[in-house]
Amino acid sequence: MSDLPNLDLDRLPPIDPALYVAPGDPGHAPRILILHGSLRERSFSRFVAQEAGRLLTHLGAEVRHFDPAGLPLPDGAPADHPKVAELRELANWSEGMVWSSPERHGAMTGILKAQIDWIPLSLGGVRPTQGKTLALTQVCGGSQSFNALNQMRVLGRWMRMVTIPNQSSVAKAWDEFDEAGRMKPSPYYNRIVDVMEELVKFTLMTRGRPALTDRYSERVESHEALSKRVNTGRI
Repeated sequence: MSDLPNLDLDRLPPIDPALYVAPGDPGHAPRILILHGSLRERSFSRFVAQEAGRLLTHLGAEVRHFDPAGLPLPDGAPADHPKVAELRELANWSEGMVWSSPERHGAMTGILKAQIDWIPLSLGGVRPTQGKTLALTQVCGGSQSFNALNQMRVLGRWMRMVTIPNQSSVAKAWDEFDEAGRMKPSPYYNRIVDVMEELVKFTLMTRGRPALTDRYSERVESHEALSKRVNTGRI
């Protein structure tokens, strides 16, 4: 594939779902939503997200990207705002996600966090993220750091997602991409390949297995009772 010039395609064939899926698997390609955390014209977190999307497509996934431009701040607009509705629809559609953020002031960006904050833990009795897989990447302006990754990993756990063990941190990101925004061959690129390959495998293994995220507490307390007890609108 000319669109993946850095890959040794003989060593990264598309993933065979039959090796991983549960009985009764829906059979469609893994559905992966990709979020990135920067609005810059030359955004390295977006470049990583795009490279991830190309790799996931090669591995057999169906990929959709969300553009955060125009998304209002959390609680700054009604839930039927077009960008909010688009994001929530994609979250419901997805079976796994990739979050790609720069590290800014030692943390993930507010742009990435705002996207997550617009995805509720519960929506009409459906938990949009519970049991779905998550892969994490960050880009650094200087030496390699893991602060944004560590924050996103905590956030993924809070959103009740299956956050895969592998992760990617690209140091001195300004030196890792060409003028067209394509990533140069490097160990950093190879790590992104590793992460996306692992994400597809975990997504195939966990989807279609509701018992993995079936919780006792949710079986003994109705959705209505839970919503009333933790109603954040009163905070």
